[in-house]
Amino acid sequence: MKKFSRRAALFGGGAVIGGWVSGQFGASIPVLDGTRRIKPSSAPNLLNDISGLSETPIFRHLVLTQNPDETLVAAIRGEIAEARAENRPVNVSAARHSMGGQSIPRNGHALTFQNSWLEPDTANETMQIHAGARWSDVINQLDPLGYGPRVMQSNNDFGVAATFCVNAHGWPVRQGPMGSTVRSCQIVVPDGDLVTCSRTENSDLFRMTMGGYGLTGAIVSMEINVAQNARLEPAYDEMPAKEFGLRFADALKDDRVNMAYGRLNVDRNTFFDQALMITYRPSEDQSELPAAAGSGAMSKIARYIYRAQLGNEKTKRLRWWTETELGPAVGGGPTTRNSLINEPVATLDDRNPNRTDILHEYFVSPDRFAEFIDLCKLVIPGSFQEFLNITLRFVDTDPDSWLAYAPEPRIAAVMSFSQELTIRADADMARMTQELIDGVIAIGGTYYLPYRPHARQDQFTRAYPRAAEFAAAKRALDPQLVFQNNLWATYLETL
Repeated sequence: MKKFSRRAALFGGGAVIGGWVSGQFGASIPVLDGTRRIKPSSAPNLLNDISGLSETPIFRHLVLTQNPDETLVAAIRGEIAEARAENRPVNVSAARHSMGGQSIPRNGHALTFQNSWLEPDTANETMQIHAGARWSDVINQLDPLGYGPRVMQSNNDFGVAATFCVNAHGWPVRQGPMGSTVRSCQIVVPDGDLVTCSRTENSDLFRMTMGGYGLTGAIVSMEINVAQNARLEPAYDEMPAKEFGLRFADALKDDRVNMAYGRLNVDRNTFFDQALMITYRPSEDQSELPAAAGSGAMSKIARYIYRAQLGNEKTKRLRWWTETELGPAVGGGPTTRNSLINEPVATLDDRNPNRTDILHEYFVSPDRFAEFIDLCKLVIPGSFQEFLNITLRFVDTDPDSWLAYAPEPRIAAVMSFSQELTIRADADMARMTQELIDGVIAIGGTYYLPYRPHARQDQFTRAYPRAAEFAAAKRALDPQLVFQNNLWATYLETL
């Protein structure tokens, strides 16, 4: 049952729909007439991401599977050279789980990396890995050795280098974003050179690439810290939502806490009134750890309840009861660190062709969390959106990334909405997003960049004060602007 409690709040995917028109906010948005289902586009020169709202024309989509050696480097150089000669952009992606075209080069060369090459060094607790490996590959290969990722997202189907380029975080505690675990990477920069960068070698390039959304070049391979796997036992603590920030920070002072996260209730009658904190500490028994588990029957049940929340406040209350009462009572037993993160996004995938799952993410200091609760209560219930879940995590200070979202310790609030695939719904989502971002910035927080590009330009520059510096350094590194995506076109190109 422990999986039941956890799985019910992981990310959901989005349906891909065709039949597009130009929308009010600059994105291509599908239109539904209420009776006719729009058929997916079959055009080979269009690429989309998980939102289903970013259909973008491209020149070529090429999947590269070579090992991270000269053959892969030569293939990347060839694409860069052709693109530069024809004045076309390039971008590299893995699973394209961004939601606003951050991984797609408009009318350009879209490169997808797929390769599971990994060389572990357990003596030094590091691994060398292909940029295109998925976290499922990492777990599969390290788990038998007693190791696993030090920091990754809560799902295993993202690309490793892509995680670095969005500088995603996870729920191992007192850890910074995933970039904090990267020692070095090899990257083909826009002029075609293969460069090694780290905190001590080509450090500006390293810090720009961390959370730089692929705008500095194509990563080939990386050296990353890993962590020992462990058997962990959960503890559950329910509390008023406004107390969560300070109590979460206080709980993490316990050095035994290995992983932790929180939930808030989401039904409209008691919206964001109560919080649940779940902390994991090592069990006394650390012998003969079982293999990392994957999806099981309880994951399927979790998906059913998760999806049944749509338009059903009773089911939202039922889900809160399963997490706060049933889960701790029946399924609060030990599990392994690797098992907790060995789950694909598809577990809770949305199969409704008329809707898509949209994520938001905000970062606030623990001592401002109560103000964040007030903000959300004021803004979210007045929208048309179906709110499905919020997960709360801790992110330690990121001193490296030029586009850092955690310049000090922050609580990350990951929100999942189910959005109707209509212009009306996307306009409403944009309005709500802008209101939330204004409020978050007012309490000293930030928002995350890999989601729908609904923020205003002034909001982007306020939340990311080094954006203009990043854009200038990007132009110096890439004067022809070979590496581009929608993040660059929407927010950085004019800086």
